[in-house]
Formats: sequence, C-alpha cells, structure tokens
Amino acid sequence: MREHNHPHHPHSGRELGDGRDGFERRPGRERGGRGPRVFAPGDLKLLLLALVAEQPCHGYDLIRQIEGMFDGAYSPSPGVIYPTLTFLEESEMISGDAQGGKKLYSVTQAGRQSLLDQAIALDGVRTRIDVSKRSLRGHDRPAEIHEAVHNLRHALQLHHGRWSPEEILRVRDLLNTTAKAIVDGPQTQEKAQ
Repeated sequence: MREHNHPHHPHSGRELGDGRDGFERRPGRERGGRGPRVFAPGDLKLLLLALVAEQPCHGYDLIRQIEGMFDGAYSPSPGVIYPTLTFLEESEMISGDAQGGKKLYSVTQAGRQSLLDQAIALDGVRTRIDVSKRSLRGHDRPAEIHEAVHNLRHALQLHHGRWSPEEILRVRDLLNTTAKAIVDGPQTQEKAQ
C-alpha cells in the first residue's frame, strides 16, 4: 500500500477500515438537528469497496445503492462518498477511469484481497446497516412508543436555556428512573404494587 500525504485525507497511510467516516445528518434529529452516525468508523470504506467489487459504478450510483439499502431513510452525501472513493483509489483498492467527466470505479486485485481478508467485518457492516435501517425508520418500536419518544424530545427542547441545578437533577432522576423501569420490565412494577 502506498503512503500518501494528501491534506484532505489524514488517514491515507492507515489500513483500510481505520479512520473516520462521515455521514449525512438527517434534519430534526439530536444535537442541533444532526442525527446519530449510521456507520462505525471504517464501515463506509469497506461497504464502498464491496459494492464496487460487485459491479463497476460511478459515485452517484453508489449513493443510490446505499440509499436503497436503507429503504430511502438515509442517503450519504457526495461530500462523504467522493472523499472515501478518493481514499480507496489512493490506497490502490479501486481504480477510477474517467469517462465523459465521470469516474467509473472498479476494484483492483489488492481490493479483492482486502475484501477476502475482511469478510467477517463486511458481514458486521451489513448487520449494522440492517439494525440502523430499522432504527431510522422506527421499525424497532411501535408507533405509540415512537410518538412518546418524540414528545420527550420536544419537552426537553422546550427547556432550552432554562436549566437550573435543581431542574437538571429533577429531570435526570426522572429520565434515569424511567429508563431503569423500561429495562427492568413489568415484573418490577408488579412487585412495587
């Protein structure tokens, strides 16, 4: 693997699977309208490599394929996909052939070997995609629970800027007690009555 000192790719000298991946943030989610990360570090690189190995394609095609994996609930931004493709190309895992202003990416022998070496990790990526897809679409909980979580988030947002030390402790205790009761299940409440 070649070492590169590219200013936009601080992890260029690392093995595939290390480093950071970014994700398009979904509006209306946590922390200032940004949602949770969809992939673990290194997952996007491995997924893109696997998709390119299945069939040579353009960056736009990869965005659409990933969006399809999430049933439209998530779409990676070009600002995430293209730098990752550049990283894979500089790492000699894929090669890009410019055709009419677009690059058609295909896997190299080194990329195929990397996929063989990381077969178990790729299975993990696909499993995490399935879990993330259900979570993003709310399939992991009934509609009534989804609505209640939404109401909780809304109540917390209404408190913005008005957190006295006493109120912080009160809300913390309420949330922690509720979380524990959910984890413990109905048998704990039956014993308490």
